[in-house]
Amino acid sequence: MEKVIFFDTTLRDGEQSPGASLTSSAKLTIAKQLAKLNVDIIEAGFPIASEDDAYAVKLIGKEVKGPIICAFARCVTKDIEVALKSLEVAEHPRLHLFLATSEIHRKFKLSKTKDEIIKIARDMVRFSAKYIDDIEFSPEDATRTEPDFLLQVCETVSKEGVKTLNIPDTVGYAVPEEYGALIKFLREKSPDNVVISVHCHNDLGLGVANSLIAIKNGARQVECTINGIGERAGNASLEEIAMNLIIRKDHYKVSVGLETKHIYRTSKLVSSLTGIPVQPNKAIVGENAFRHEAGIHQDGVIKYRKTYEIMRPQMVGIPESSLVLGKHSGRHALNLRLKSLGITVDEEKLDRIFEQFKNLADKKKEINDLDLIVLAEQEIMPSIEPVYILEYFHILSGTSTLPSATVRIRKKDEILEDASLGDGPVDALYKAIDRIVNLSPKLQDYKISSVTGGKDAQGEVVVSLMIDNLSVVGKGLSTDIIEASARAYLNAINQFFARKSITKKKYRGA
Repeated sequence: MEKVIFFDTTLRDGEQSPGASLTSSAKLTIAKQLAKLNVDIIEAGFPIASEDDAYAVKLIGKEVKGPIICAFARCVTKDIEVALKSLEVAEHPRLHLFLATSEIHRKFKLSKTKDEIIKIARDMVRFSAKYIDDIEFSPEDATRTEPDFLLQVCETVSKEGVKTLNIPDTVGYAVPEEYGALIKFLREKSPDNVVISVHCHNDLGLGVANSLIAIKNGARQVECTINGIGERAGNASLEEIAMNLIIRKDHYKVSVGLETKHIYRTSKLVSSLTGIPVQPNKAIVGENAFRHEAGIHQDGVIKYRKTYEIMRPQMVGIPESSLVLGKHSGRHALNLRLKSLGITVDEEKLDRIFEQFKNLADKKKEINDLDLIVLAEQEIMPSIEPVYILEYFHILSGTSTLPSATVRIRKKDEILEDASLGDGPVDALYKAIDRIVNLSPKLQDYKISSVTGGKDAQGEVVVSLMIDNLSVVGKGLSTDIIEASARAYLNAINQFFARKSITKKKYRGA
């Protein structure tokens, strides 16, 4: 069977989701997990977009081995030069060029004629080919481009050395039948040594369907993101495409090189670092994807699992069984259970996870597998040296009193304490913290989500702050939602100081 190449663009197109900005260290953490998942290509960023994005591409190119590392660039000389500079240390570099080709983009965005588009595409690919062998080209808004002109563009860049032609459904406009026909048309007209790739957006909910029919019609590279994140309604979901090709290999007749047991862990990591939750009914990785509540379903699964499960949860890294752990459990038992969940940590990290585990066990009677995964993620995620650490807080609130908060924070060896009134307990808490740290953040977003089940569930708070024209995101986890709110707010403030430190540095290479 021919192999489908998985091109993951979580770190480029996925990061363009509103509110999903990632630091270079967070991008590196995700890239390492994508390498464990064994994706073929990682699109690490859009280097011209920012200094930190360029640094992230170079850092990933240096630290992540195995996958091809790709940088995105417009058909503009400066874009290409910055992208190539970012790719210098990558073991297997790829340059991804794009240029809009549809009539609506030519007329209203670029103000260019067809001949001008052809010339720009040819000249920029010819320029790039002097410095790099692996070039991919995307005619932006391909599905709204006249087919004959689209073919002319593709033929032009292929002659100049492009090895991968990506046909993006940039605005999710295509329907499967016409998209499949377009891919078949281009496959038949293109040289055999050129790979046809697809990049589908989900504006009409057809991103995965369009990607699959494209593969059926000859595409052998698929561009997608973890959890389907991306611009507007997102991109085609990597996990959904992969499991369709695997479970229905009788229909698609292609092979997949992914290590699918890492899908769930990768999904959770991306959700945690971007602050974008996964909907419970999301296929493959949603909380309910392998849960059965209806009596008829439960009876069927008990008698024979395949009556209602077309895939085993272990295939994507979701533990099927649960182990009850409580406050009397020991460090050795915790380590064994973590290993059974595919989580291996060193002694120092295990000590910290165990400490958090014991704290949680005092609040919850039973700790399940998802609790353990969440605790481990908090430790494994990229960390910063915190400037401020929460020591203590006290809230006074009720229907007959104005909410107040007293907060004690440690800054190195110094203990700082202050109090404030507020419109609510969280507002009072945040005002007290503002007084201590002597900042005036603007709260842009505040989200609460339950990351485990039950009345004593762990709750995660994600806050987005604007401080001195810098947008930062903080996360906090606790069974007490007020405590989670305080930790998220302080985490965002600590991220602010870390980001300020990064922006002061000049772009130096990894």
